[in-house]
Amino acid sequence: MKQIFLTAALAVLASSPIASFAQTDAPVTRAQVRAELADLERAGYKPIPDDVEYPVRLQKAEARLQAEKTTSQRQAAIQSGTQQH
Repeated sequence: MKQIFLTAALAVLASSPIASFAQTDAPVTRAQVRAELADLERAGYKPIPDDVEYPVRLQKAEARLQAEKTTSQRQAAIQSGTQQH
């Protein structure tokens, strides 16, 4: 019985990250793509043809954007928490 429980728990944990990256079926508009590219460029990414460091530079810019987003979400949560009191 314990083996079944452990196997099921492991399967759930292993599939969790996959579910968080699921895409929606909604098509992305041209404006959304342009906005995302503008955000990446603002974060320091410059699209260069034949860039040998392409994936690394893009991932760094995406990480910067994620860090900015997390920081702004934390600040908004703190702000809303102080306004409630």
